[in-house]
Amino acid sequence: MSRIGKLPITLPAGVEVKISDSNLVTVKGPLGELNQQVSPEIEVSIEENKIKFTRLNETKRHKSMHGLYRALINNMVEGVTKGYELKLELVGVGYRAEMVQPDVLDLVLGYVHHTYLQLPPEVKAEAKSDKRSNPIITLKSIDKQLIGQVAAKIRSFRKPEPYKGKGIKFVGEVIRRKAGKTASK
Repeated sequence: MSRIGKLPITLPAGVEVKISDSNLVTVKGPLGELNQQVSPEIEVSIEENKIKFTRLNETKRHKSMHGLYRALINNMVEGVTKGYELKLELVGVGYRAEMVQPDVLDLVLGYVHHTYLQLPPEVKAEAKSDKRSNPIITLKSIDKQLIGQVAAKIRSFRKPEPYKGKGIKFVGEVIRRKAGKTASK
């Protein structure tokens, strides 16, 4: 058995789960509602306030899907109860971030032009700039996959470089630094 796939998901209070005939799992909670299409080769059942996953046979493909769908549904349950939050830090002289509209992020990253990013409606962003500290972008959403994709897109505009550490990084991320030319002497 898959170590992850065989673990049942305990439903917290206030969370409803519906499974349609076409294996569409809908999770509804206090923060919102999420849907996930599950492969017909994986059987999903609700027993005694727990979601259980079983696979039809023992092929490598079925084993990997067993753990995958269990993890995706677990992330959905966590998302509709607690939500997810990611923080990105802009490191560099003159780097700025601000919300132009409720769903448009304006980034100044050392290029000649401003970089604008249209955020999906499911993701809420907040840009905070204090004096003598790096600007921080806070992303909040109930969808873990979507918030990860948006954070990766923002980070791709200016990845942290290894010499001075300038760029966009996650808060708490450690950038591996390299020695410059003078260190070789």
